[in-house]
Amino acid sequence: MSGGVGRGDPLSPEARRLCDAMAAPFPGPGDVAALRAAAGAGAGASGAAAAGEPWAGAGAVRDAVASGVPVRVYDPAPGGRGRVLVVYLHGGGWVMCGLDTHDALCRELAGTSGAVVVSVGYRLAPEHPWPAAADDALAVVRWARAEAGRLGCDPGRVVVAGDSSGGNLAAVTALRAPRLLAGQLLVYPPLDASMGSESVAAYGRGYFHTAAHMAWYWEQYGGDPAHPYVSPLRAPDLSELPRALIVLADCDLLRDEGLAYGRRLAEAGVDCEVRLHPGVFHGFLGLPLPAAASARAGAAAWLAATGRRGADPGSGRVASS
Repeated sequence: MSGGVGRGDPLSPEARRLCDAMAAPFPGPGDVAALRAAAGAGAGASGAAAAGEPWAGAGAVRDAVASGVPVRVYDPAPGGRGRVLVVYLHGGGWVMCGLDTHDALCRELAGTSGAVVVSVGYRLAPEHPWPAAADDALAVVRWARAEAGRLGCDPGRVVVAGDSSGGNLAAVTALRAPRLLAGQLLVYPPLDASMGSESVAAYGRGYFHTAAHMAWYWEQYGGDPAHPYVSPLRAPDLSELPRALIVLADCDLLRDEGLAYGRRLAEAGVDCEVRLHPGVFHGFLGLPLPAAASARAGAAAWLAATGRRGADPGSGRVASS
């Protein structure tokens, strides 16, 4: 029996069906090649399209290299000026996924927010352990600031964003270079390698993303678990960080880490909003679920408002959708 089915399952019926369908063929931890193949197969069904292909009318997509790192640039309206520039870091446990797996999501974020999105093909573990991915993320943010004008964006409106392990990299980048950023969008990020929260015990099995997988991802990634550039929740001071939006799934072993980080940001005086989505599981953002559509639309609206005069601050708010 999957998760809590028959015992008052906290997942919505639609989410439970998707969760079980996704979990059944997904490889267990330990086989990098199998995990990457599974992630690649998912990319083929996600609507990924070739770079250079127009979309959304006049929008354009192109591949580039940013300070030695492969990137894909999504411009929803070439010729624009003063726009938000989003550096997006994909999820995948630091070991899998890439530009193609997150192509459809980045296209949607660009199209609905009006921002230019730069998706980052950072180096993967275990071939390239910490700090390779974190260094790539920071290098692309610096490149984005330098190239913002040429991309039709405002260098003062650069946002770092990411889901899952990419959310960790986004949080780490904000810690390393807070003055380069106007905001950070963190979607169900792993923030503490100790994995000691109550949600790990509650949702570590039966909700697609398992505690066994997460522990193995941390092992492949490497680094000192106590270092804040590995575990951002352990950073001693968050007061200089840019505004943040943290998007969480209620039925996710990483939920409590995100909630704790949101509380610490708010206590440090950072403009932070946490949006907790009930009835869904880790990885829901790109799925055909009402909560996912709501989360994507909300994230796009938040991105569009970043750096805009008169934007409504959300310091300390926790909202359930």
